[in-house]
Amino acid sequence: MKEMGVLSKKNRVLLYELVKTDFKLRYQGSFLGILWSVLKPLMLFAVMYMVFVKFLRITDGTPQYPIILLLGTSLWSFFTEATNVGMQSIVGRGDILRKINFPKYIVILSSMMSALISLSINLMVVVIFAIFTGVKFTSWVFLAPISIIQLFVLAYGFALFLSTLYVKFRDISHIWEVLLQVVFYAMPIIYPLSQVANIKVLGIEAQKILMLNPIAQTIQDIRHNLISPDTTPTAWSVQDNIFFALIPVILTVVIFGVGAWYFSKNSKKFAEIM
Repeated sequence: MKEMGVLSKKNRVLLYELVKTDFKLRYQGSFLGILWSVLKPLMLFAVMYMVFVKFLRITDGTPQYPIILLLGTSLWSFFTEATNVGMQSIVGRGDILRKINFPKYIVILSSMMSALISLSINLMVVVIFAIFTGVKFTSWVFLAPISIIQLFVLAYGFALFLSTLYVKFRDISHIWEVLLQVVFYAMPIIYPLSQVANIKVLGIEAQKILMLNPIAQTIQDIRHNLISPDTTPTAWSVQDNIFFALIPVILTVVIFGVGAWYFSKNSKKFAEIM
């Protein structure tokens, strides 16, 4: 765990250079370049909107729902991208790790920062759409960065754990891809939480179970704070007990702690394994 300490000036410079390089290489040879950071979530949103809102009529009944859907898909795209590139970053930067001695978690952090830059661009697009559609921002927006930080920490914890496994078992990427698909449809991203309000599992409301998921909790919190505080339910409003509302936050800390511990325990062997 000592390796996960505060970055020195030298390591901060290295992190900056790696982030810059990662972001440039991502769109190298692409005609549209950085515009793909905006176009990919927009195209995903367009498909989701046409299928689930227009054809299947899945909506929360508010005019803000298309923006809520766009924001949800952007946040989910960040989580999937951050965990995927973070998982593969150690192997991808194996040549550098074998030549230079520096904290190896910087490689994961740099790849995830590139995903965070893409999310920042997408959030600007969301805000622009929100302004044009008449969304009224409130003081809740100042809490949105806290939830974004939580989502980043959660993704970082997963990336640390997955990257360690990926060094030994490359099949983990395929397993993770399947798990992401399962989690995506098990969360209120393409459908509002109100759609499952009357469904019960083992006598417990389905929405209460769904909101135990820290990914769902952070996405709902960001939607609530940024776009629609009056109509977007969160873990804090759905759960009857404050302890159950805190479970997603506790899970975030646990997942990050386990990921950091597992990474630190195995990171010294990366060079010889690769």
